[in-house]
Amino acid sequence: MSKFKEWFQGPQDITEAEAVEDYAVGRVPGHYRWPIPAIILVLLGNSTAMFWFSLGADMSYQVGWPTMLLPITYLVVLATIIGACVMKLAAKEGLSLSLLTRGLGFGYMGSAFTSLIYAINFIFYFLFEGTIVSHAIAHYAGVEVSSWGGVAIFAGIGIVTIWFVWKGMSSMQFLQTWGVPIFMVLFGFCLYQLTQNYEVVGPSGWLPQSQNSSTALWTVMNMANGQIVFQGLLATDYGRFAKPNITHKGTATIMLGMMVPMVAVMLCGALLAYTLIPHITQGDKLTQAMDPGFIFPTVIALTGVIFTVVTQIRINVLNLYSGSIALSNTMDMTFNYRPGRQWWMLLVWLLGVLFYVCNVLQYTGTFLAITGILTNTWVFIILADYLVCRKIFNLAPTDFVEFRREHLRSWNPCGVFSLLIAVAIGAAGILGAYPMYYASFIAMLVGPVLHVIFSLATKGRYYFKSFPQDMPTQWQPAGDYDGPRPAADAA
Repeated sequence: MSKFKEWFQGPQDITEAEAVEDYAVGRVPGHYRWPIPAIILVLLGNSTAMFWFSLGADMSYQVGWPTMLLPITYLVVLATIIGACVMKLAAKEGLSLSLLTRGLGFGYMGSAFTSLIYAINFIFYFLFEGTIVSHAIAHYAGVEVSSWGGVAIFAGIGIVTIWFVWKGMSSMQFLQTWGVPIFMVLFGFCLYQLTQNYEVVGPSGWLPQSQNSSTALWTVMNMANGQIVFQGLLATDYGRFAKPNITHKGTATIMLGMMVPMVAVMLCGALLAYTLIPHITQGDKLTQAMDPGFIFPTVIALTGVIFTVVTQIRINVLNLYSGSIALSNTMDMTFNYRPGRQWWMLLVWLLGVLFYVCNVLQYTGTFLAITGILTNTWVFIILADYLVCRKIFNLAPTDFVEFRREHLRSWNPCGVFSLLIAVAIGAAGILGAYPMYYASFIAMLVGPVLHVIFSLATKGRYYFKSFPQDMPTQWQPAGDYDGPRPAADAA
């Protein structure tokens, strides 16, 4: 195998069982680690998701050009920093974020709640991205998107997606390798047809639709804030396969490899929307112009349908995979039930079909606000646990994170109560006690501060039920530490 090929290909000396399960509830071993370019290649499926076309168009509607660059820059910078930090820890430990959460301030059962939050995110995104595909096919075929025919289209494309991701990272890497050039060729053709058949509206024509610039700016910043952590979490599900000694520079490279193409897609979303708006004569112009399922078939007809299907299968394999990882951990922690990661993909698919029938996408704005509060607060708490409670106050080891049931308390009240209190404060904003767009910012700051205070007050007693003597450690507990100790220290 050539050196160039090795950069973009994962390990080959693995069993089929390893490929299918992908260490969903255990540590990734040394022989199953991936090079940085191969991980970026998988994550490009997320970079080119149709969601980013929609988000770019939506941001441009709210604040126009060049103000939309503010939330985009915020998204790229914060997501890269957060993702680089969490991914380095995940790669070092070889653990998914759900497994890390067990030892980082939440306890064994406490992390089941955060894993469920994580899984719900991916069920929604599977639904959102799959809906774009069904819209594209339905519009072109003349099928009503909300009919049983539309449901059948959504369900059928979902089954195809499951087939592609059944064997985990290895099959996803193959799909993304061939998906990237297909995406570039078809999207290039779309832009060519756009310039030939329409008067292209450049950034100077991306004027805001809102009259209240202050509210609109906070609205788009809230949109970006809902993604800064989620994108880092998504990348971490695959970054845990990186080499254990990867540096922050390496993990930041992975994040930028995913985020930079994403920015290009968002800007193209605005370009397409403003170019097509004058040519839409029926229905809600703004809504249709930000729906890729309408845009691409309009510009390049059947080729646009094929382009949408190929692109959305690439992103939905990531949603199915990450959703299956989260559900595997939730059920393992709650019921000690392990049927296999791949079977949880079927549950993600089934719930997506049910929610499609119920048209839950009409509540997208509220859903993104709520999940932004939950996800951001959770991850900022575990970062505070590792970087502050452990590294600064020495309340637990920094050379390993324990995840096994026999050594952990079921609940660590420090993380759990910090999350609940912060989420309650955020929920008050959702319910109208203060502007909703402040909610995720307030919650993600309150949560980690409370966690540090609670952990110091309890002197680290809730990290371990019994200290894992099989884990080598250089950790020496502080004098006021009040929990189980390493064997030598305990003696």
